Amino acid sequence: MKVSIVMGSISDKEISGKVIKILEKFGVDYETRVISAHRTPYKALEFANGAEENGIEVIIAIAGKAAHLAGIIAGITPLPVIGIPAKSSTMDGLDSLLSVVQMPKGVPVATVAIDGGENGALLAVQMLSIKYPELRKKFKEYKKEIAEEVIMMDRQINS
Repeated sequence: MKVSIVMGSISDKEISGKVIKILEKFGVDYETRVISAHRTPYKALEFANGAEENGIEVIIAIAGKAAHLAGIIAGITPLPVIGIPAKSSTMDGLDSLLSVVQMPKGVPVATVAIDGGENGALLAVQMLSIKYPELRKKFKEYKKEIAEEVIMMDRQINS
């Protein structure tokens, strides 16, 4: 099982770090790339064309501003693409969110919250868990862990 984390710019590294932390927690292999939809469009094309052949099963694309990276990749590859809109200096990331989420019919991109690295990774884990039962088991354990954290918070506030 392998996820490709593609950033539109090195400035997206903080978000990719959140993705990596979750993928490592679940034991999912990954690679990271910096590919710009606008500045290196032929690299984006080459990457998207070869992703499946290179053993990638899910792609997470992180980009800000115009944020077309997830869309251009999804327009080419048959693999699932998760878009993470990055907060930018413009419109607090709303422009990025709209660029990622407003895909035309036939080119789906699953979209998580602005700067939502953790949820992007968790969605990738859920997608992979369809094929890999051990991930489903780990995901169920994770859900119990986060529920327990909330229960502990409730106990703290009420003691």
